[in-house]
Amino acid sequence: MTYDSYSLAGKRAQLVKTLSDKGISKIEVLNAINSIPRHLFIDKSIENHAYIDKALRIEKGQTISQPYTVAFQTELLDLKPNEKVLEVGTGSGYQAAILAKIGANVYTIERHFELHKSAKLLLTELNLKVKTFYGDGFIGLPSFAPFNKIIITAGAPEIPYLLLKQLVVGGIMVVPIDKAGSQEMLRIIKIGGNDFESKSFGKFNFVPMLSGKE
Repeated sequence: MTYDSYSLAGKRAQLVKTLSDKGISKIEVLNAINSIPRHLFIDKSIENHAYIDKALRIEKGQTISQPYTVAFQTELLDLKPNEKVLEVGTGSGYQAAILAKIGANVYTIERHFELHKSAKLLLTELNLKVKTFYGDGFIGLPSFAPFNKIIITAGAPEIPYLLLKQLVVGGIMVVPIDKAGSQEMLRIIKIGGNDFESKSFGKFNFVPMLSGKE
């Protein structure tokens, strides 16, 4: 059962101010952060940490990303209303919820069945239109392609060209690529069938992107 309170809403508003102070400027991203109750996506025992700007542990050795990272990746996607977005790595479902709140048509895939199941349930309870899938993120969802945008929320060992094929021409992929123990955030724009432009946006820390499913 979902719940909220004036106290939690106040902490959420303070988080939005923190993100704004750190350079997040798109109002639709800040509004989504302010609207989505992050405390519902973590264990109740650590609820008091929900609106601190840091990553938190969830089940299966995974994390719910730092709010700044969620907001940063979302800004890089440059979402337009009703765009079709593939998220690789559902995790808790928080990033998918932010994308859906902004107005994206979200498809998200998760390799851990228990995470997939719990995220699907929560996103449904929140009445967010997110299509959830249990599967291998390296394969993506070719039967639902092409996508306008793709966001990867785990450190990929290399640029996932199989997923780039699932982008429309002009589409954007935001992906952290593993380099020497941390990840370099890339925004890749598909400018032709096999032509891409890539730009780096600094170092971040993610759990590794793994193949297969559990």
